[in-house]
Amino acid sequence: MKLNIVFENENFIAIAKPSGMLSVPDRKQSEPSLKDFLKQKYGEIFTVHRLDKHTSGLILFAKNSETHKQLSQLFQDRAIEKVYVGIVHGTLRPASGTVNVPIMEHPAKDGRMLAHSKGKLSVTDYETIEIFKNYSLVRFQIHTGRTHQIRIHAQYLGQSIVGDELYGDGRGIYLSAIKKKYNLSKDQWEERPIMGRLALHSSKMQFELLGEQFVLEAPLSKDFTATLEQLRKNN
Repeated sequence: MKLNIVFENENFIAIAKPSGMLSVPDRKQSEPSLKDFLKQKYGEIFTVHRLDKHTSGLILFAKNSETHKQLSQLFQDRAIEKVYVGIVHGTLRPASGTVNVPIMEHPAKDGRMLAHSKGKLSVTDYETIEIFKNYSLVRFQIHTGRTHQIRIHAQYLGQSIVGDELYGDGRGIYLSAIKKKYNLSKDQWEERPIMGRLALHSSKMQFELLGEQFVLEAPLSKDFTATLEQLRKNN
């Protein structure tokens, strides 16, 4: 596998993870993870944080135990600025704001989480960047790191992330939903989505480590960029 390296030094590596790949191995070791590929290349590698399997974008791994300890502490102290972009169904009202709604594990213990007063503190700032026909592009900044935090807070706002099967209807973006006079080509039996996965991307992290400031950014993946082009073209 060719790694999409955003930044690398002797202490840590920042990767642009593709959608559909596990960040770290699951309990069943059911499929290769990004960490597995990094271990093949570097030997010892340390998990600092995780991205959901279907979320693309920036993720950090430490190369030694001391840096692992330092980066983990920065995450714990909320000293890392973490920015995501996502496409949601419809429009958010209000267009920008802060969601301060606790999150807990779902009683069914099936991998889902739940917005609930008995949960842990969870804070997300959001800002609508662009509004399209039936969809919106939104910038999210998370101040806590709960599992599925952005996905749950988007659902709480009444508009789930596109392609979210856990907290929405799972439906992707189809050209027929945004383009007038759309017709299938003669060799097509059914329409395929232009965005058929979770439309969420970890785009930026900013932090200070050992007296040095780091601002790391992962460009949008090709499918995300192509989808935005179609949304703008047919708006």
